[in-house]
Amino acid sequence: MGVSLIQDSKILIVKVGSSLVTNNGQGLDKGAIAAWAQQISALVKQGKQVVLVSSGAVAEGMQRLGWKKRPVEINELQAAAAVGQMGLVQMYEQCFAQHGLHTAQLLLTHEDLADRKRYLNARTTLRTLLDLNVIPIINENDTVVTEEIRFGDNDTLGALVANLIEADALIILTDQQGLYSADPRKHPDAVFINFETAGNPELETMAGGAGSAVGTGGMLTKILAAKRAANSGAHTVIASGREPDVLSRLSQGEAIGTHLQAGKIKIVAKKQWLADHLRLGGKLVLDDGAVNVLCKEGKSLLPIGVVEVIGQFERGDVVACVDAHGKEWARGIVNYHASEVRRIMRKPSSEIKNILGYAEEKELIHRDNLVLL
Repeated sequence: MGVSLIQDSKILIVKVGSSLVTNNGQGLDKGAIAAWAQQISALVKQGKQVVLVSSGAVAEGMQRLGWKKRPVEINELQAAAAVGQMGLVQMYEQCFAQHGLHTAQLLLTHEDLADRKRYLNARTTLRTLLDLNVIPIINENDTVVTEEIRFGDNDTLGALVANLIEADALIILTDQQGLYSADPRKHPDAVFINFETAGNPELETMAGGAGSAVGTGGMLTKILAAKRAANSGAHTVIASGREPDVLSRLSQGEAIGTHLQAGKIKIVAKKQWLADHLRLGGKLVLDDGAVNVLCKEGKSLLPIGVVEVIGQFERGDVVACVDAHGKEWARGIVNYHASEVRRIMRKPSSEIKNILGYAEEKELIHRDNLVLL
């Protein structure tokens, strides 16, 4: 295949990394941001809808505060993000205004996407903005995250947003040309990967580890993001953000960077939401019979197939279904509290009422609320 996967895509998620946005931490790169704004405005004129996921708030805040080294303390990271986000959004607004386009800021946390109602609200808002030809600028809401400063990285956030609005493609702009078979800085004979299928396990082996001193993601996070985006049918392109007119050329069919095609069958929207949970309430360890029933027969999970309960979760939480070796086969919305599941596991559903005094559901997880992985 020698044609860009972006050419026929209508809804695009464009993710730009910290090192690109801030010129390797030297401050916001107005020239680069203006160039992306110009290219995105051209895509909008072609009838495409574009969401921009932008890193750079922490890096810009560090520059404004005169910090040379990325802090590790959560409160300092939050302060840097709060300072930097002001400049980041202002710059995007100025650059897109030159092309007659309005922008909108959306700051998301994992909880926004893990809660079903907030997830649907975010999707409706994004779709409305796109229909109005407004460019949504999305970043993680770093200033309120307490458990960790990030989803993991904005590559993951880009994939989650692609799934959220069922985008056609995710374009990850980075400071690398794309994916090589090995780190080209250490292996001069490394081969560049032009086209592959997202989710191919070999890609994870090829991908390197750490990112830059400014950002947080390496090539591995981009490969995993492509795998996640493929669940909703979105293709992924990993390309250099410093390549001249990269977005315009991709939309014209030029095969720049690494193209990872979504080879999987598209997961329906609700089950996609389940699959995208990054943090789960707990785990249910299943016997081989229950794994077989879920994976091959497409049935619901009953208490009798559970041999162990790990964690403390509430009714309505999303939990993982794993085998005795810890491999996750499915996840879904559980109908009982963890303490209740411990009492009814290994028991037939007909005994739930006698054991608990009531029986909300005969299934621990109904198949409509369960997704296979």
